[in-house]
Amino acid sequence: MGPRLERGAVVYGHLADASELPVGYVDEQAGGHYRLRRIADGAPDASALFRYVVGPHSWKRYLFPPRQRLWRARQDGSGFTIDAQMDEPPPYAFFGVRACELAAIAVQDRVFDNGEFADRGYTRRRERAFLVTVNCTRAGNTCFCASMGTGPAAPGGYDLNLTELLDAGGHRFLIRSGSQRGQAILDALRLRPAPVQDIEAAERRVKEAAHDMGREMHPEAAAILARNPEHPRWQEVAGRCLSCANCTMVCPTCFCSTVQDETSLDGTEAWRTRQWDSCFSLDFSYIHGGPVRREAAARYRQWITHKLSTWHQQFGTSGCVGCGRCITWCPVGIDITEEVAAIRSSETAPLGGGD
Repeated sequence: MGPRLERGAVVYGHLADASELPVGYVDEQAGGHYRLRRIADGAPDASALFRYVVGPHSWKRYLFPPRQRLWRARQDGSGFTIDAQMDEPPPYAFFGVRACELAAIAVQDRVFDNGEFADRGYTRRRERAFLVTVNCTRAGNTCFCASMGTGPAAPGGYDLNLTELLDAGGHRFLIRSGSQRGQAILDALRLRPAPVQDIEAAERRVKEAAHDMGREMHPEAAAILARNPEHPRWQEVAGRCLSCANCTMVCPTCFCSTVQDETSLDGTEAWRTRQWDSCFSLDFSYIHGGPVRREAAARYRQWITHKLSTWHQQFGTSGCVGCGRCITWCPVGIDITEEVAAIRSSETAPLGGGD
């Protein structure tokens, strides 16, 4: 599975060969804005495979599917027989995983593989996945992975890692292995040792991407949000938020789900399905008597404080990896980094008053 063009965006899907990659495309991203642009023929990077940053898809759609049947029950002579056997997942190879996405997979590993209560379906899909990562040599306007410590280069946890180089020396890739499986692939290929100048060029491109990040998250975001549960900024952002849940659907770490029970029309079969849900849904916090978070301000506060603050208490890490998808795909361009900065600014603003 890898990046491909579909309906004006770079999405993840099945790749038959390299010709299906988004060759020569670059993306333009801003708050509530995403456009793909074809690089002009003859330009130095016209043949680049990875000049885009990230699109609306994340790899969680394969490891944590949007819709998954958990069990099925069939009626027999004495009652119902429950079939809880899951289909054996395919041995996925994820090609083109960015550093922030690799960090997101590591976050979801902590969510779904937590010992006694591990999600067997997730862990089985995860252990069978072969990861080919790509270091970013270009940053997008909504990227802030450098400030989250999750990119633009993948530090480890991959099987193979690529850095694309396009310069006077030609179009080539610097390749590193990060596992025995990855090394087995390299051993089977006809490769030459990377010259020092290519290694230096790759490091320089990555540093340039880190320098060119379009956004930055405040390093004390968790503490800032924890101190301000009743800040007036929550009402301000609620005036813009549509509660559409786009941010949670494109987020590579969000894991909220619900279950749906269904029965066949003849009553002989029943099944339970798990599907993605969102804390922006009014029904998500429903208990006896109604939803706990009725107002948009409460739902947005729940999302951002969980993502950036209380996630640390649960999983020992931030729930945000700085990919910027929630900013790009928000219809009104709400910026998670801007909201934290606004609350922080109000804390440090000088007191008014006269003589």
